[in-house]
Amino acid sequence: MKEWYLVGKIVNTHGIRGEVRVISHTDFPEERYATGSHLYVGKNRTSEKLEVVVESHRRHKNFDLLKFEGFNNINDVERFKGQSLYVSEDQLSELGENEFYYHEIIGCEVFDEKGERLGTISEILSPGANDVWVVKRKGKKDLLLPYIADVVKSVDPATKRVDVELMPGLVDDED
Repeated sequence: MKEWYLVGKIVNTHGIRGEVRVISHTDFPEERYATGSHLYVGKNRTSEKLEVVVESHRRHKNFDLLKFEGFNNINDVERFKGQSLYVSEDQLSELGENEFYYHEIIGCEVFDEKGERLGTISEILSPGANDVWVVKRKGKKDLLLPYIADVVKSVDPATKRVDVELMPGLVDDED
């Protein structure tokens, strides 16, 4: 059975010419949303999917706006609202050293320099120069870890383990 990877969620239509508004969940929007790229629209990972081809892509506010070939007005794309965009496993490209897909990082256990478990990575934020990994901690506020060499010391997607060195100020001892 084919493995599917989430790249975005269609939250609405945009205008009347067939564009959709997408909240992106991909680490490579410029590659995933490039003109001619094939994406698959579906309710979830296991549902039937409709293949679409990207005709155009642009950023607007905090959204990616996509137009698909052959879908030229709002009526054509209205049915996509609330559905997700996927790529198949054979569309994943090889990554360089110290590069990871989001799905490889989410779910990893995080350990500090003393070997103590801090929590589990629940999501990845991409606010600017570097990603921020959100670590869910039991009974405490989420820990926000910048993905930089000074903090993240090792990542092993195979064992779902991330070792970090906590810089002063990253952890508020009172939470």
